[in-house]
Amino acid sequence: MAGQIPNNPILDDQVSPGGNSKNYKSAFALLTSLFFMWGFITVVNDPLISAFKKIFDLQAFHAGLVQSAFFIAFFVISLIYFLISTSRGEDPINRLGYKKGMSFSLGVCSLGCFSFYPSALAESYPMFLASLFILASGITLLQICANPYAAIMGSKETASSRLNLAQGFNSLGTTIAPLAASLLIFKVFTNGTEPTLDAISSTYLITGSLFLVLALVVWVADMPAYTNAEKVKGGLAVLQFPQLKWGIGAIFFYVGGEVAIGSWLMPFMENVFGFEPTKAGAYLAFYWGGAMIGRLLGAVSLNTDIEDNKKYPMMAAISVVVFGVIYLITGLDLDANGAIAFVGLEFSEVVFYLLFLVLNYIAFILGKSNAARSLSIFCVVVIALLLIGVFSGESRLALWALLSIGLFNSIMWSNIFTLAIKDLGIYTSQGSSLLVMAIVGGAFIPPLQGLVSDVWGPQLSFLTPIICYAYILFYGLVGHKTQEEKHS
Repeated sequence: MAGQIPNNPILDDQVSPGGNSKNYKSAFALLTSLFFMWGFITVVNDPLISAFKKIFDLQAFHAGLVQSAFFIAFFVISLIYFLISTSRGEDPINRLGYKKGMSFSLGVCSLGCFSFYPSALAESYPMFLASLFILASGITLLQICANPYAAIMGSKETASSRLNLAQGFNSLGTTIAPLAASLLIFKVFTNGTEPTLDAISSTYLITGSLFLVLALVVWVADMPAYTNAEKVKGGLAVLQFPQLKWGIGAIFFYVGGEVAIGSWLMPFMENVFGFEPTKAGAYLAFYWGGAMIGRLLGAVSLNTDIEDNKKYPMMAAISVVVFGVIYLITGLDLDANGAIAFVGLEFSEVVFYLLFLVLNYIAFILGKSNAARSLSIFCVVVIALLLIGVFSGESRLALWALLSIGLFNSIMWSNIFTLAIKDLGIYTSQGSSLLVMAIVGGAFIPPLQGLVSDVWGPQLSFLTPIICYAYILFYGLVGHKTQEEKHS
């Protein structure tokens, strides 16, 4: 039974989970940089789709294989990890330690980025897809380590809050990435007006170097390893937990829906509104930046240690300040002389976003600091925004409704993940590998939406993710309950 399993792995240096040691605080600070980097590199795929589509003259479906190559790795690598752990009766990360596991994962990420250079020399789209697979393999292993690492570094009651905070830095990476990658690929490393393979490889050589530095920093850093030598049952014993079984599907559809929307927003803006790639990349930053705002609000909202009379004013302040940061970031561009200039959006352009920002704040209040309740409310709002985006024509309301979905996607990953691994005990890493395996949803939903886009157009294609959020709504209402909660 779940209640008979220890709740946390054993720390190799005897620092208690949830303690206030210097190691704990510094380790979490370093951990947030890892969340930032994998968020950044994942969203670089969005402008990469537009670049490859032009360079190799691809149809939308074939360009969407960028996401397929990236996210199929999550399934393959996680499946291999799961099979190893079940066949040997011990979890590799539990045995090796989370610290060494994260360092190794970052090294694989670096290798994947560096492999873009020979892919560019060969001028081969399939080789680029293989490079993305290697890169995503490292991200997969990193997520298997880092997500439960953040969740177990304290009490179970604040696990969602802690993971939302770490995911907030992940969203900082996803916010900066569309603008930074668009500038690098379409302007900085491009001599003419069109993207080049050299521009793409140069961009990934920079990120590969950053991953390598982080791998070395984590290796030498003083941070708890979280090891556990206890044996786990072979076979599918981990699937005895219903919250995990249904949670696997919820992660599949969440990642699929989020990535599909992010992937096809740029083509939507370019084809429907006539935006240039760099302008579309700046607007896209509001989608991913909204996730950062929501996750930071979620870190406060779901923290039971903060009183309500302090919590809600703090959340309002975070919304305003972080929006200001996103506005400044998205206003950066290069002028005719190649110098950085600020060209901010008109107030009339962002007024809809501000209204949805208020709606996001109200949704958190209605969630009442409950992970499952908040998840359900946010799903309902996302479905409504998708319908507005599809059926409001070529209006600014349609554009900003779709861009504002990021605000409500924000807490979904963290809430699903922590609800799914609740009370797994020694099965935590094994369960985490299955949840990370479900990220493969990002390999299936984006090309499916691309196929719909080829047939019915980019705007109607945004009906596709509604299926995803309908399932997540089910998980928030019913599927997240443990055996004990179902019988209580």
